[in-house]
Amino acid sequence: MIRVGIVGASGLAGGELIRLVNQHPELELTFLGGNSSAGRRPAELHPGLRLDLGLTVEPVTADRVAERCDVVFLATPAPVSARLAAELADRVPCVTDLSGAFRIRTPELHERWYPKAERTTELADRFVYGVPELVGDQLVDAALISVPGCYATAITLGLAPLTLGLGLNLRTVVIDGKSGSSGGGLQLRVPDLHPLRNGAIAPYAPTGHRHAAEVSDFLLRSKPGSVGSLAMSAYGVSHVRGLLASTYVYTDDQVDQRELQRAYIKFYKEHTFVRVRRHNETLIPVPDPQAVLGSNYCDVTALHDPDGGRIVVLAALDNLVKGAAGQAVQAVNKRFRLPEDTGLTMQPVMPA
Repeated sequence: MIRVGIVGASGLAGGELIRLVNQHPELELTFLGGNSSAGRRPAELHPGLRLDLGLTVEPVTADRVAERCDVVFLATPAPVSARLAAELADRVPCVTDLSGAFRIRTPELHERWYPKAERTTELADRFVYGVPELVGDQLVDAALISVPGCYATAITLGLAPLTLGLGLNLRTVVIDGKSGSSGGGLQLRVPDLHPLRNGAIAPYAPTGHRHAAEVSDFLLRSKPGSVGSLAMSAYGVSHVRGLLASTYVYTDDQVDQRELQRAYIKFYKEHTFVRVRRHNETLIPVPDPQAVLGSNYCDVTALHDPDGGRIVVLAALDNLVKGAAGQAVQAVNKRFRLPEDTGLTMQPVMPA
């Protein structure tokens, strides 16, 4: 069994990690870490987890984690993750960070979007950007994994067949993102109170989002020159889980609907957790968050819009599973050479 620690066990991503690790046949939960929740049991923090794990949340020390864990998940704010990763990097075989502390490799971009997450360039360069479908064997035996953000996962999986598959140059990319309230975590903020959030479409980042910088940074490192300008507007909607990234792509390259459909199906043919929508196969013909809730799937499709001179890419996922804890477990499966879907075969829950 692979011994697992979860730091940040009281948060939403931490709760999802507890749920997934507990049902995983090859992982054993041996440590729960947190400071404000120290001494509490998982069931006290997450009412859905009525589990007798024999564990309570403990204060986090590097010695304690290193002694009891083969892999540690950091479900902590970026500044905390940056500090803990530096302490644990050479003491735990695998450190998997769910924060934004190591997602953006370019120092100037990182400083702009995560100014409080202080890190060294040497440590940042050691992290593998952990979107399993796109980084292949880089995750095998990786010591340090940075799990992409929820929006970044959807956007990157949506764009990869265009840039890495078809080799298109994306002159302009405009992203419209809508996500549920769980994307903001458990922080108490007035705009997130139910009387203000319910039934609303709230533009909380109308002119920029750090996940857009993350996507651009990754795609340009993977294929230099593949993306020109990339901009994003993000909106909060009244549901709790799930997000939809609608990406509008303008390119000077010629492509039609049939070529797009073939390219996406071919690109994700061997990848269990990306489902390419065929537009006529189900009652919901295009990606919709409600069709993936509770699962590790990302549904994607691409449509050619000749009147608008654009490609419309839609990607939907559960932000707490494929956008966070599920993808983290998927990356760890690859790291330890396990079948990629081990412990992640749960189907979506619908209606939710």
